[in-house]
Amino acid sequence: MEGFLTNDSGLPPFILTGFTGLEASQQWIFLLFGALYSVSIVGNCLILFIVKEEESLHQPMYYFLAVLSVNDLGVSLSTLPTVMATFCFHAREIAFEACMAQMFFIHFFSWTESGILLAMSFDRYIAICNPLRYSTILTDARVTQMNLAIVLRSFFMVFPLPFLLKRLPFCKDNTLSHAYCLHPDLIHLPCGDSTPNSIYGLCIAVSAFGLDSALILLSYILILYSVLAIASQEERLKTLNTCVSHICAVLIFYVPMVVVSMAHRFGKHAPPFLNTVMSFIYLFVPPMLNPVIYSIKTKEIHWRLIRIFSATSSVQRELG
Repeated sequence: MEGFLTNDSGLPPFILTGFTGLEASQQWIFLLFGALYSVSIVGNCLILFIVKEEESLHQPMYYFLAVLSVNDLGVSLSTLPTVMATFCFHAREIAFEACMAQMFFIHFFSWTESGILLAMSFDRYIAICNPLRYSTILTDARVTQMNLAIVLRSFFMVFPLPFLLKRLPFCKDNTLSHAYCLHPDLIHLPCGDSTPNSIYGLCIAVSAFGLDSALILLSYILILYSVLAIASQEERLKTLNTCVSHICAVLIFYVPMVVVSMAHRFGKHAPPFLNTVMSFIYLFVPPMLNPVIYSIKTKEIHWRLIRIFSATSSVQRELG
């Protein structure tokens, strides 16, 4: 772990921090994060396995869900090395290049998640508002093209960030606010003018997250308008129920993200503990809760999970 974080580039390293004032509770915090990582990784792997094995789930909605699970695994694995190093091994120094790489992947997966949630809202809009053309609009080829476009958009938006930071001189105390590297945190550390970095970060955040959230909201306004036209109240509730999982995924992603972004840019007088907690919620809660939500609310996934656990219990009883 120490070799991974060692700086051989001549550029200044960064110092990672955990929860300030809770140094005596580092072991309990490590156990908490270990549990969160376990639920996230196991849950998303189960979603991928079920979507692959269950032929009835070979539909656009579940293809997008599978891509979301892959992305959530990426988010978890991006933060895992430094979080474990900070809370388990007390290795708080990270090399400049390693920090830039981690920052790139964290923001890449965040931008990608926003795009996937937008694609899933489009899927729900077509399924509810234009069901007769659903299979002709969302073909396998088109779903693949949409996912590729989401990945490319995220890559080209995030790619300049490390280079914009690398051009700046770092001559102050390079102590970060978190146990991982985030762009809003890093742009406060250089002693040069980081205004272009801040402007670029704000522009891509507004153009991606702002546009995506606006289009998601528009899709649900159109969905609600279509649902209200259904005569039967039972059918209305049944139709809206197909959107509950996605709405939950949108809320648990966007609400902490907005709070973290605003806190870093405008919350200079907010307690540092608040920024740290909201950042952890932003990066840890969605990858953990997404598979839980879809496992509970999606009937096909729910029953397949029950069969998997029932079969596992039967094998254990036979071996016992």
